[in-house]
Amino acid sequence: MRPRKWPVVGVLLALLWLFVRGVALDPAAILGEFLIGLALGLPIAFAFRRFYTERTALGRNVRALPYAGLYVGVFLKELATANVDVAYRVLAPSMPIEPDVVVVPLRVETDAAITTIANSITLTPGTLTMDYDDENNILYVHGITGRNHQAVLEPIRTWEDYALVIFDEERKPGDPVPEVPTPSRSGRADGGERPDALRPSEDEHNESSGSPNVEDDDSDGPAGGETDGE
Repeated sequence: MRPRKWPVVGVLLALLWLFVRGVALDPAAILGEFLIGLALGLPIAFAFRRFYTERTALGRNVRALPYAGLYVGVFLKELATANVDVAYRVLAPSMPIEPDVVVVPLRVETDAAITTIANSITLTPGTLTMDYDDENNILYVHGITGRNHQAVLEPIRTWEDYALVIFDEERKPGDPVPEVPTPSRSGRADGGERPDALRPSEDEHNESSGSPNVEDDDSDGPAGGETDGE
């Protein structure tokens, strides 16, 4: 079953209207506000129908709803835990902070799934999505406990398992994580150049120019090749 998408979006906007209004738990009040939400949401969804696909797989979306709920629940749990953890690390006299950048290869491939995970990382205290390598499908995540890579990766992998189902990805939960490309002598794993590869060393420069690496020595005599005595 693939109905048009804009009415579905209109109903979702009506449900969102109920949360925004904060309706009391009264059937008549809920029904009235829901109808108001439909009156506002359906025209908006119709006006912006060009910005999303014409039809939607309603059955697949219904099956994905439980996973979306699990995603939100796990995210909120991680959000609360991370707040307490960051507060402890900031207030502790020893300040046990070990920042580092963690390379996170992804299994999700759609833009919506990648954006959802990247934003979840940034919204969680203590971690920040720095960059995305679209060629290798890799996120670069900065964490205040980044040296403990497993602690950073664990919640991300849980979110990703749910996102694989929510966004109908080709890979499935439990599939192996792609390997991180190993850096070569002339570059980094993210495709950039290493600092020591930007310019040749002094020995390489001397070899390419054909001039030996000669050290100045005052004992060789005055400059210009002159010798003592005539």
